[in-house]
Amino acid sequence: MRAPMTLKGSQRLREELEHLKSVKRPEVIQAIAEARAHGDLKENAEYHAAREQQGFIEGRIKELEGTLSHAQIIDVSKLNAGSRIVFGAVVELAEVDSGDEVTYQIVGDLEADIKQGLISVSAPIARALIGKHEGDSVTIEAPSGPRSYEIVAVRYDG
Repeated sequence: MRAPMTLKGSQRLREELEHLKSVKRPEVIQAIAEARAHGDLKENAEYHAAREQQGFIEGRIKELEGTLSHAQIIDVSKLNAGSRIVFGAVVELAEVDSGDEVTYQIVGDLEADIKQGLISVSAPIARALIGKHEGDSVTIEAPSGPRSYEIVAVRYDG
């Protein structure tokens, strides 16, 4: 099965991949060449650090290429789910007890970043929201206990 990914998420990963290939890879190759010029490689910390960095960069490049080649890219702005929550939805929630509001977008596992309000489609909160509509209430089992939210708004803006 192909993993779903938003168009925006795929663009972010493609930008990272391009940066690694066009900037980071040449930088580390240059650092290895400079460290080699210092002589004995057995006790050359700069050389070993640069080789380790090169391994990390090459691993990340392979990971991104694999992820992007197996992703099912979804243009969220073209979804027409109305007020129903599906993959890609931007959901505004109000906590029933405190009235605190949060906004999340439901995205693919590989593009999730809670600091940016991007939650994985496989996360418990996303699973609880999928299929619900604007105006519905939902209770989510949080580590601190159950929390109830009202779904204030649902939109699809890419």
